[in-house]
This record gives sequence, structure tokens and C-alpha cells, in this order.
Amino acid sequence: MEKKISRVKRIKGELRVPSDKSISHRSIILTSLADGISIVKNFLKAGDTLTTLNVYRKLGVSIIEEKGVLKVKGVNLKGYREPEDVLDMGNSGTTTRLTLGLLSGQDFFSALTGDDSLRQRPMGRVADPLRSMGAKIDGRQNGKLLPLSVRGSSLRGIQFYNKKSSAQVKSALLIAGLLAEGKTKVTEPYISRDHTEKMLEAMGADIQIDRDNEYSVTISGSKKLEGIEIDVPADPSSAAFFAAAAVLIPDSELLLKDVLINPTRDGFFRKLKEMGGNIQYLNIREKAKEPVADIHVKYSPELKGIQIKKEDVPSMVDEIPLLSMIATQAEGETIITGAEELRVKESDRIKAVVDNLRNLGIDVEELPDGMIIKGKQKIKGGVVDSYKDHRIAMGFSILGLISEEGIKIKDADSVFISYPEFYEHLEKIILN
Repeated sequence: MEKKISRVKRIKGELRVPSDKSISHRSIILTSLADGISIVKNFLKAGDTLTTLNVYRKLGVSIIEEKGVLKVKGVNLKGYREPEDVLDMGNSGTTTRLTLGLLSGQDFFSALTGDDSLRQRPMGRVADPLRSMGAKIDGRQNGKLLPLSVRGSSLRGIQFYNKKSSAQVKSALLIAGLLAEGKTKVTEPYISRDHTEKMLEAMGADIQIDRDNEYSVTISGSKKLEGIEIDVPADPSSAAFFAAAAVLIPDSELLLKDVLINPTRDGFFRKLKEMGGNIQYLNIREKAKEPVADIHVKYSPELKGIQIKKEDVPSMVDEIPLLSMIATQAEGETIITGAEELRVKESDRIKAVVDNLRNLGIDVEELPDGMIIKGKQKIKGGVVDSYKDHRIAMGFSILGLISEEGIKIKDADSVFISYPEFYEHLEKIILN
């Protein structure tokens, strides 16, 4: 589907964007390990999270929906059922990597595949440390690419240095650690999203967190987990697109309700503030051990270029493409480095952003691990290739709102992966 986004006068209103994708995935995967029933409210229904729901049903987990609330009946660590067919992971890297950890410690055989994009994404980063725990994982390119096969086996705890600070690697190893003998310790140079350890702690896992110098999490195997109630807050990655629109479009003002502001996830909002964005957190509270706020955003005419370095990346990895688009409207240069992880997302997001910005006539320099964006530049308009990547499609849609001639987005329906109602919500707040 191709969609044209044209210039608008202003945006105004209130929005509750869809629920958080990361917490929604984990609300199924982790509660399925419990001995008992968990209640999940405000579960995100989008492409990736529905993949998780389907996969876990195929593994024998009872997940019932009543009046929009999910009841997940846990199977107690090792009570999963051998799947009758290959598990299709769709486009979801989170489902794949976390489930690899879980399947490694079961006592049956399983096979996993995914769509064209997912079959190109690196799985060795999870499969290799799992193998050192005793996992039997095989597949393309020595088990580095999907399709993969897993012959469940007895696992033993390990100590692992997670040098890329990947939340998916950490989560896969903590899940495998639950099923392993002994203790599993994951250390990382900068803390990555910590939803897995927060949720496991709430479920009664034997887990220790150490923040001295570097961040490390240690989990002990075989501890029975209890069912919990989870109310999933709004996704900061989805809220970011509308915050960007409010900052860029004259006379705009938005209130984004119920947004997760976990410090491992709100780097985008902190950096946008540093650029001169008019952003406030209101009504700060806690939901399921996670900090939540309503975010008030207003038009910010005096944005300035900033630097994003390696240590900033984990807390805003999904929003860096969007921030680079905002940077086209900031005075001076914005320099992004240490973000090579963007090259192995749903698309090579560095290349996707740079090529598309150049096609729109924007002066931008590509770096191996990031980019340099020159501000302040006029957005004339043109055609953008989303590379079927939801975040590229949504980011350039926001840029279309301030373009002179409008921007056509190819494969705009890719937004379904994380935000099915994106264009509907956009229409709701536009005032022309």
C-alpha cells in the first residue's frame, strides 16, 4: 500500500497510543512459565505480538480472552507441548530470540522460521551463548540464521558478557537460566531494557541485580514462578512519533496518556528535551513495577543539533531513525555514532534513513555506525521506500506533515507490525 502524507497546519489533542510491544511480548512468554494463571490487561494486538500469542498457543499454553483481558494459564517451566509443525515467527525478532531460550531447556524437538526479513536477521548472538549452556541448536550458516531447529536438552548456568547490551540476548539467557542447573549471570556495559528482570522478580524468581560499575543480573534455575496481573502501559516507541509531530508543527500541543517512562526506554524523550523540545512528564505513577506518565508536548521552534553516542543507544535504539528526521529541523549538526545495531533491524535502518533523506534532498552523511544530519533544512517532498519496515514508514510519515509537496510512503501498511491504527490516530489529531 502506498500512502501520501501532506503538510498540515497543526496538531492538537489527547492520545493513548497502543500498549508497549516489549512488555506485551513478555506478558505472554514469561507468564507461560508460571505455575498458575496470570491476567494481562491492555495487551497490544499488532503483527509481532499476535505472533507471540499464536506461537505459545501452539506450544500448549492456554490463553483465553474475555472482554479484552487475557488469561494465561502457565505450564510451570517445563510443561510445554511439542509443536506439531514448524513455528512461524513472522517478523518478530523478540518472539524468536526469547523463545529460543525457552525451547532450549524443554525435552522435545522444535523448528522455527520467519518471513524474508527475519530470516536475514542474526540469531547467532543468542544461539552461541545458549549452546555454551548445553543447548542443541542448528540451522542455516551454522545455526546463525533461521530456519533453526532446537532439540531440547539439560542446560547448565553460565556467566555471559553481553557486550552489545542486547535486551533480547539478556532475556533469552535469563529464560534459559530459569530452566538450567545452577546460576546464570548476564553482565552488560550499559543497561538494556530491563522488563524481563522486572517481570520475573514480580513473579517470584530468584534474581539478583548488581549495578556496581557495570550492570549484571543473576538468576537461579528451577524456582517455581507465580502468576501475576499485568496492566500494559502505552508504548514509548509509538508515542515518540506523535511527540515528534507536536514538536515540529507550529502551534501544536499534545497529551500522550499512560506512557511507559522506564529509564531504559525513554532515551528519545530525554534527547528531544536536550535538543530544545518542550516536553513534560505529568502524573508520574507505577504500573506492574514500571514507571508511567502522561507526556505533554508542545511546538518547539528552537531545536538544536546534539550528539548521540554508544551509551545513549540502548535506551532509544528504535527511535534513532525518527530522531535523525527531527534533526533535519534543528540548528547545526546532529551526530549519531555507536548505533551499528540499526543495520540488523527489520531493515538496515541507517541505510534506509540516509537513502530516503537524500531522495528528499536532505544533506546527510552516512557513517558505519550512524550518520551526521545537517540542519536546518527544507523538506520539499518526494517518494520514500519504507523497506517494509514499520518504523521507517511511520518516521517519514511524520516528516510528510511538514513537507512542502507531501511525501509518498511505499509499503505504508508495514505499520501493522507495531501500530495498526497509526494513520487513523494521526487523522484524529490533525487540525487543518
